[in-house]
Amino acid sequence: MSTDKVDASPRQAGGGGRTGAAVPTLNAANVLTVLRLILVPVFAVALFAADPGDITDVTGIADASSQLWRYVATAVFVVAALTDRVDGWVARRYGLVTNFGKVADPIADKALIGAALVGLSVLGELPWWVTAVILGRELGVTALRFWVIRHGVIPASKGGKAKTLAQVVAIGLVLLPLPAQAEPVEWALLGMALVLTVATGVDYLVRALRLRATARTAARRGTVGPE
Repeated sequence: MSTDKVDASPRQAGGGGRTGAAVPTLNAANVLTVLRLILVPVFAVALFAADPGDITDVTGIADASSQLWRYVATAVFVVAALTDRVDGWVARRYGLVTNFGKVADPIADKALIGAALVGLSVLGELPWWVTAVILGRELGVTALRFWVIRHGVIPASKGGKAKTLAQVVAIGLVLLPLPAQAEPVEWALLGMALVLTVATGVDYLVRALRLRATARTAARRGTVGPE
């Protein structure tokens, strides 16, 4: 349940969720989050098991073993990404939001995306500047979240969800052992992911500044008292 799309509002307990009982840390949503963390090193091993020279050779014919490993890496990445969607739905549907989940979920998200981006850049299949832009945005938003957390939680935006989906789809295509003819499509999706990444980062910064300013104004008025 990505922190771009989950807040700790009471509505998360709706739809038959818990309304007053304490939520156990060991629950379905958190199990899925931990599974995503476990899948990150599995993905990394599968990614580096293939010889990148055999996947993108000039003849366009990939070595069967290397190609198989790349399909395995892609499959693990997709499954891990899907757990991000499922654990968020489970947490909201059944009111299983916990402090552990709030901390572990963003760590799992960033670990998965970060492993894919850094791995592809190390293999020379993705420019380092793309990795720097996306990871820089994620780290910046995390820092902003901690900066304003005592003032409140910034609600999820549709742009944040679209950003995550675009990143997953673009990275998934780059992971696949596709022929060189597919590169324009890959770059088009990467471009869309980068635009959404930067735009939502700026939007989050603006909303964080507004939240902080509103909270400080309210605090000053509370100190002065009613006129």
